[in-house]
Amino acid sequence: MGSVLSCICPEKADDEGRVNAVVGSNATWRIFTYKELHAATNGFSDEKKLGEGGFGSVYLGKTSDGLQIAVKKLKAMSSKAEMEFAVEVEVLGRVRHKNLLGLRGYCAGTDQRLIVYDYMPNLSLLSHLHGLLAGQVLLDWKRRMKIAMGSAEGLMYLHHEVTPHIIHRDIKASNVLLDSDFEPLVADFGFAKLIPEGVSHMTTRVKGTLGYLAPEYAMWGKVSESCDVYSFGILLLEIVTGRKPIEKLRGGTKRTITEWAEPLITKGRFKDLVDPKLRGNFDENQLKQAITVAALCVQSEPEKRPNMNEVVSLLKGCEPKVKVMPMRISSIKYREELLALDQPSDDEGGGPDDYGVFSALDGGPYQNYGDDGRLTRNA
Repeated sequence: MGSVLSCICPEKADDEGRVNAVVGSNATWRIFTYKELHAATNGFSDEKKLGEGGFGSVYLGKTSDGLQIAVKKLKAMSSKAEMEFAVEVEVLGRVRHKNLLGLRGYCAGTDQRLIVYDYMPNLSLLSHLHGLLAGQVLLDWKRRMKIAMGSAEGLMYLHHEVTPHIIHRDIKASNVLLDSDFEPLVADFGFAKLIPEGVSHMTTRVKGTLGYLAPEYAMWGKVSESCDVYSFGILLLEIVTGRKPIEKLRGGTKRTITEWAEPLITKGRFKDLVDPKLRGNFDENQLKQAITVAALCVQSEPEKRPNMNEVVSLLKGCEPKVKVMPMRISSIKYREELLALDQPSDDEGGGPDDYGVFSALDGGPYQNYGDDGRLTRNA
C-alpha cells in the first residue's frame, strides 16, 4: 500500500510532518509538525491523556496561540491504521457542519500519524448516559432532545448535502461529542464510506459496534445510508431510555434495547420507556415523536426505514408525507456468535475506550463539574 498522504495531498511530508501542499479546500485546518504537537501536549504526558483505545491515545493540548485541542495519536503504523487515518482526514476535509466534529489539522511524519480536533469540554454522550458522569444527571429532557436533533441534522448533511454522500458506519453514543453548550457533534470518521453518485448500497467488511449495527450489515456486510438510519434509531432509544444497546442479564444472556422496548411500545406504555433518572420530567408529545421515529428507524427491512431528511422532519413535528406504520418495531436478535464478541458490560470491567476518545479517565485533567454544570480542571 502506498503512503497515506497519496490519498489526501500530492506532496510527501518530511520527518516533522511539514508538507507544502494545500490539503482540501477548507482553509480552517492546517498541517502540524510533530514538534508542535509534542509541545502542545507536554510531551504526550499521561496527565494530558483523555482517552485510549485500540487505535492509540487522545491527548488534551494547547497550541502556542492558546487554542485547546484534542490530539489523536495512532499507536501503530499498520496498513489498517494508515487506511483509517487516510479515510478520516479525507472525510473531515470534505465536511463542514455545526454538528460534525471539526478538524484542526494533522501530522504525517515518517513514523507518526496524528489527527488534531477541536476539544469538546463536555466529553461524549456515552460518558453522560453510562459513564463517569451519569450520576450527575446533567442531561435533562431538553438537552437530550437537542442532542437527538443535532445528531440527526449532522447525519442528514452527510447523507444528502455533501457530495459524494457519506455513510458514517459507526454511529454510537461514544461518537457523539458535546461542546460547552451540550451541542452535539458527530465524530470519528475512520470507518466512513464515500458513496459514488447513483450507487444505493455496497458490500463491505463489517465495521462498527454491535448493538447499533443494522441486521443486513451485521449479517451480510450490505452497507447503505439506511444502516446509519438504523444506528440512529438505536441511539435515539438510548437517549430516551438511558439503557445500553445491549445489556447483560442474569445467567449471562444478553438482550438488545429493541427486545426490551418492543413490548412497551406495542402496548403504548411510552412513559415506562423514559430514563428513570429524569424523575418524570419530560414532554409527552416529544416523547411520542421520538419513540415513533426510533421505531421507524429500527425496522428490520431497510426499505421500510425513513431517510435522514424524513427523520429530521419527524423530529421537528412535521406531518409525515406517507402514512406512518403502527407503533411496533421488529426486534432484532443477533446471532450468538456475534453477541459473544460484544464489549464487556460494567460488571465485567469495560475496556479503556468504552467511553469514547474524549472520556475522562482516572487521573485525567478534567473530571469534576462545578456548580454551573461545566467541567472543571483537577488541581
